[in-house]
Order: sequence, then C-alpha cells, then structure tokens
Amino acid sequence: MSNISVATCYVRRALLATMLGATAALCLPFDGARAQQWPDRQINMVVCFPAGGGTDIAARLINTLLGEALGKPVIVENRGGAGGNIAIAAVKRLPSDGYTLLVCSSAFVVNPSLYAQAAYDPLKDFIPLMVIGASPNVFVVPAQSEIKSMPEFLAKAKANPGKLNWTSPGAGTTPQLAGELIKLRTGIEMQHIPFPGAGPATTAVLAGQVDLYTANLGSMAALIESGKLRPIAVTSNKRWPTLPNVPTLEEAGIKNAESDTFQGIYVTAGTPQPVVDRLAKELTTILSRPDIKEKFDRAGLPVLAEGPAAFRARVQREVPMYKEIIDKANLRIP
Repeated sequence: MSNISVATCYVRRALLATMLGATAALCLPFDGARAQQWPDRQINMVVCFPAGGGTDIAARLINTLLGEALGKPVIVENRGGAGGNIAIAAVKRLPSDGYTLLVCSSAFVVNPSLYAQAAYDPLKDFIPLMVIGASPNVFVVPAQSEIKSMPEFLAKAKANPGKLNWTSPGAGTTPQLAGELIKLRTGIEMQHIPFPGAGPATTAVLAGQVDLYTANLGSMAALIESGKLRPIAVTSNKRWPTLPNVPTLEEAGIKNAESDTFQGIYVTAGTPQPVVDRLAKELTTILSRPDIKEKFDRAGLPVLAEGPAAFRARVQREVPMYKEIIDKANLRIP
C-alpha cells in the first residue's frame, strides 16, 4: 500500500471516530455536568399561535432579554394550528434539554378536555415554568342596553329562559368557557351566538345584536373607556385596577366562577432541575423590570411572574375546572 493510501486510511478512520463520538455525545443522557454547561447553543421559543396575537406578543417582549441573560440567542418560532395543539405536540416530541421552550395561553389547560386529539398530559409531559401574565375576562353589554349590572342580567335571563343571547371570541376560548361557567353556576339559559373571531363578535355587540359579550379585558379596554360598551362584571378574584367600579362575579352573587386568560412558558418533562431553576431565575428578573411591566400593561397583559410551584398549582386547579365546564356544556371538538 502506498504512503498516500495509508494516510488516506488514517484520515478516514479519524473522521469516522469523530463522527461516532459526536453521535454518542448526542445520545448521552443530559446529566448534571452537561446541565452545568447549559446553554451552549441557540434556544428556540415555540409559540402556539400565529404572529401578532397576545401569546406571540408576550414571547417577543422577553425573548431578546432572555437571550442576553443566558448568553445565547432565544429565537421565537410560531407554530399555529389546531388551537395550539400542533405546537404542543411538536415540542412534546423534542429532547428534554432546555433548548426548546413552549409558550402557550390558557389553551394549554383547556385543550386536553376540549379536543379529542389533544394527545398530551399537561403535568406528566411538561413542566410549567413561568406564568408571564394574565388578565381577566369581562362581561359587557351594549351601551344602549337597559341592563346595568350582572344581577339585572341574571334576573332577566331567569325570567326569560333561553331568550337572551350572548357571544364570545370563539368556541373553546376562555371567554366562552367563562360564559358557560356562569350558566353552570346560576342555572340560567342563554343562547350562544358563534362568530368567526373577536372582530365580528365585537361588531355584533356594538350594534346591539347580542345581549351579552364575554371577552378578554385587554381587548375591550378601549371600547369600555370610550363608553361604547358597558362592563357589568369581571372574572378576577378582586376588582380590577382599571375598572374599580365594576364588581367581580362573586360580588354579583356568583360563587366559584373566577377565571382569566394567562400566557405561560413550559419545558418538557425531564428537563434537568438546574436548567429549570436557571430559566425561572432569569425570567423572574426580566419580568420584575419596571420597563417590561409597563410594556406588558400596554399590551393588556399585566405581569404575574408565577414560578414553577405556583404555575403547577394553577394547572392542577384549572384543568379539572375547564373539564367540568366542557363536559357539562358538551363542547368537545372531534
């Protein structure tokens, strides 16, 4: 064999050994030593919905700052479809190494009961990492409506079973489920009028074509402030700072009906605790900044910054709550 052939053979063996070593490294468990070196490459932040919505806005308000804190870029990737299920399923299949974060709304706790094809367990398959923020839903009536309060609406609904109607931004949204929860807690009958999105639904209520509209407070703030819609109750556990004169549902006599729409961040189950702790620490620091809180306020999403323990408790509480609503209202989507 010539010297050139021998040299070529050694080079090929060296390249093969390098490739096998790299492959073996990728297959190694994400142990403590590797966790300490995390992150050593780009992190992806997968958003459950298309660009421009509340979940996307929440992700883009923090991704650059999180990247600066971690020393590696954090890139937002939108994977909309099936009410958030496409993104959730995609992230679920990825390694539990902290290099992919899932950003999703309250759909994360709603979908397992709403969709027959939502093949994930909210607690077994994911670690709830951080609630970025949340805002309550609000019940509004047209400005020209004779109804001035939630007790008045309930009294009229009870006196006219099935004759009053209401709408929401869409089937399975937390505003619709808030309305269904009112029906369950009070026993009233009212007809849900479906519209293909928040825009048409808002137009209908402004025109007085529906008696009641349930929507996220952030999306209704300008119309309420201008006097075009009248708020009669909020779904928070206490009066909302921007609507101090609007009672909560409990104050209106409706118990156990609190709900909101939150935006949260998750990692897949099995992600090493040091990685979870680091992410939670950096996110808490970012969300505590006054300038970031101001930006979220302007986006209609007041910051909560609930860490892993509080977030897990929220998921444990809300999954069965929404299941009860969906099952009793027969809202399941095939």
